[in-house]
Amino acid sequence: MLTLLKREINGFFSSLTGYIVIIVFLVLNGLFLWVFPGEFNILESGYSTLDPMFILAPWVFLFLVPAVTMRLFADEKRTGTLELLLSRPLTDLKIILSKYLAGVVLVLLAILPTLVYFFSVMWLGNPRGNLDTGGFWGSFTGLFFLAGVYVAIGLFTSSITENQIISFILGVTGCFVFFLGFEYVSKLGFSGGVENFIAGLGVSYHYNSLSRGVIDTRDVFYFASVIAVFVLFTKIVLESRKW
Repeated sequence: MLTLLKREINGFFSSLTGYIVIIVFLVLNGLFLWVFPGEFNILESGYSTLDPMFILAPWVFLFLVPAVTMRLFADEKRTGTLELLLSRPLTDLKIILSKYLAGVVLVLLAILPTLVYFFSVMWLGNPRGNLDTGGFWGSFTGLFFLAGVYVAIGLFTSSITENQIISFILGVTGCFVFFLGFEYVSKLGFSGGVENFIAGLGVSYHYNSLSRGVIDTRDVFYFASVIAVFVLFTKIVLESRKW
């Protein structure tokens, strides 16, 4: 499993995929946070906060993560190497987890450099260090979990088609539905209890909860459950070849 994980990570960086994802994520966030004038510009806001980054990042990942995951199984199917891969002495679950973890590692490598923003804002604050560190680390944790859900969704959509473009479109759609779809549906006139239940099925509800700086086990359980469900769906798709 570790060998396959290394192969997948090397596959990202042997082409331009891994570099493009990391560079695009950092450049887009950097431009909006520090260069472009507007509501996301930290220097113009007058407050030492990184909330704008955590508002932007899920939208950037909404497109970047499916772009990463679209090839994970679709390319194997297109080139005919999937059967060879599945013939290895590895269970389907180990193969899926290897590809999933490779996607998560790439996302983590894109997120980690943003810690520079954290120290920059702390240094620029008046008084120096005037930053809600609890809120930052909660948001950072939430962003990592959110990206983990995106990777799981993208992995699943990649397993159901051999066309990478279709995989990308389905991945973006699935990520959007889980990020904001349930929130929009919950506002269609349901009663309070039903509205909260439907909103709680969406990623943004739990992402915003973690952004308050409190790591609630219910939020962690939600993210872990969604990831597990899509990993299970992917496993079912792979096993369907035996039916």
